[in-house]
Amino acid sequence: MTSDVSSPEKTFPDEPRGKRMNRLARETSPYLLQHAGNPVDWHPWDEEALALARNENKPIFLSIGYSACHWCHVMERESFENEVLASFMNAHFVNIKVDREERPDLDDIYMNAVTAMTGNGGWPLSVFLTPDLKPFYGGTYFPPLGRYGMPSFLDVLQQVVHIWHKEPSRALTAAEQLTAHLRERFVIPPAGSNLPVDQMRQQAASQLESSFDKQWGGWGGAPKFPSPASVSFLLRQHQRTGDRLLLDMALATLRNMASGGLYDHVGGGFHRYSTDEKWRVPHFEKMLYDNAQLPVAYLEAWQVAGDPFFKVVACETLDYVLRDLRDPEGGFYSSEDADSEREEGRFYLWTRQEILAHLGPRDADEFCRVYSISEEGNFDSHEPSHHKRNILYRNVLENDCENGGEGRYTALRAALQSARNLRVRPARDDKIITAWNALMISALARAAFAWKIPAFKEAACKAAAFIEGVMLSGDALYRTWRRGSVRHTGYLDDYAFTANAFIDLYECTADVHWLETAKRLADLLKNRFTDPQSGGFYSTDASHSGLLVRVRALHDTAEPSPNALAALALARLGRHFSLPEVTALAEKSVAADSGTAKRMPLACLHTLLAADYLEQSTVDIVFCGQPDSEDMESLKEVLSTYFVPSRVIAYTDAAGDPLQRPLCASKTMLDNRATVYVCRNNRCLPPVNTPAAFERLLSELL
Repeated sequence: MTSDVSSPEKTFPDEPRGKRMNRLARETSPYLLQHAGNPVDWHPWDEEALALARNENKPIFLSIGYSACHWCHVMERESFENEVLASFMNAHFVNIKVDREERPDLDDIYMNAVTAMTGNGGWPLSVFLTPDLKPFYGGTYFPPLGRYGMPSFLDVLQQVVHIWHKEPSRALTAAEQLTAHLRERFVIPPAGSNLPVDQMRQQAASQLESSFDKQWGGWGGAPKFPSPASVSFLLRQHQRTGDRLLLDMALATLRNMASGGLYDHVGGGFHRYSTDEKWRVPHFEKMLYDNAQLPVAYLEAWQVAGDPFFKVVACETLDYVLRDLRDPEGGFYSSEDADSEREEGRFYLWTRQEILAHLGPRDADEFCRVYSISEEGNFDSHEPSHHKRNILYRNVLENDCENGGEGRYTALRAALQSARNLRVRPARDDKIITAWNALMISALARAAFAWKIPAFKEAACKAAAFIEGVMLSGDALYRTWRRGSVRHTGYLDDYAFTANAFIDLYECTADVHWLETAKRLADLLKNRFTDPQSGGFYSTDASHSGLLVRVRALHDTAEPSPNALAALALARLGRHFSLPEVTALAEKSVAADSGTAKRMPLACLHTLLAADYLEQSTVDIVFCGQPDSEDMESLKEVLSTYFVPSRVIAYTDAAGDPLQRPLCASKTMLDNRATVYVCRNNRCLPPVNTPAAFERLLSELL
């Protein structure tokens, strides 16, 4: 479902026009540039701002958000554009604006503080700090006028100023208590050697079963977020135990998500979350990390269940990213906004009359029935322009979605896409983030291996070349790039996700360069981030100085736990290069995270997936021959349909392995044909060189 017609694009300007600029005009982050024309005297997080707070003994107002955040836009319009509020803020605070995507360390520290204070977190994040960076009060969105039990933003500002000047001991006591909490929160005790991994898996499966929505799929009530890690975990646990219920939960969740309004039926790709339990009404922003992780979950479901619906959804999602989020240099942009023309969701909504005009009476009637479009509209909004507008979704209980609506409806959706391309698009955050690009490279490489789609392979290689050529400089990997400018030294997730991505790319392309580069990144990761006390990894390296605490990110968020993916990368490389000391470091890292995983297994599913890889007897698959030859491709095609999560794929040829890996030693072609060797539990099966023989071997082994 692609189109060559480009819609009018909106990107964030480098500088707002016609306004007095504040210091954010010198930044590259689209989120910070959105606020460069505010009357608030914003500072970026830098030494100038921190020194000013210390020298003038002023509290810091720290505002953290991201460019696709709807409520960040709302608070900007209501409060940060307000001259009266801005004047008060400028008089009494040092005001600092942070893009959470550029500075995940600051976001993690102060989100934990606000959650401890209020029991809730989210964006925009609004935190008040002492000049020595200790939080003493905070929240998320504050309205311009008090409502629904929330104080107005001006009331909050005035109360903080009163306490700071009239009752400073209250602020300082709260700051010390919260700082002590944060320091305790990020201290990881040394782990024991015995990990109850099977017990943690059973506990996680039980919790997923008890919270599963049997009618609509997914877990819990509204708002509902996609959880690709839950799906991947359930597929592995089903393979291990044979429990059909685990598989049914995973597949039902994927079908319902892709049938609801969470999925963009016209242009492909997933919105960030659903505001209702039925997956029908999305929060309309689209994030690169969601649209990188979800195709992998659908690919694995396709391998397990063989249903072409899952392949369609995965490919349409990747097509969306290649069409709408790809930079000409090869990297991928961060997100698309929820809003366009200052209204949430406007780009994605349809009236019945619009459908009739674009599809004609006969096709429109059928299309409206299948995609739940009515004359009165199905989107409940206070926006007058949303009157009678509809979100497209399919009711899987009433309509047969086994083929994903393909065939009959493909041309109709393409016609609507051509019409929608003429609308004003949501703003796009054209910042390239290394970690998120790595997730996308992994998705493209895995899809290219499974489905032999050249465009996916080419895009993965070009993005990887961009990361290596632009973001990796000497012994440092950088975090962000925008329009020629590289900013911020990388975090643990940048290194860990990229190492895994390059391993995936090697296993797709057979190009040993990517495996060597993955090993180089893993060496840098070990040197920069290892916590010698616990054996795990810090999120920051020594270059991220001046932080209140040094963060350890053990939980999954909307992205995988960086610690878990660091362990996975090391485990994979330990197997590829037969390095037991690297494997031991991976095991030590997982052990360091095990205390958190035992308490909250659903928050640490990627830790369990990494433990899976380490604990399971890895299947070593070595292909010997010319990588792009017809007989080699026929063998790889057999493997692509099998779900083998704990595997290593390696390549060698008649000249031997250029990396001299023991894994590939003595592997030669049979009868001058591409040959595959499969080993498990240190036992190698007889090599085979025909698809039929490889099929039999895998069927018996798995």
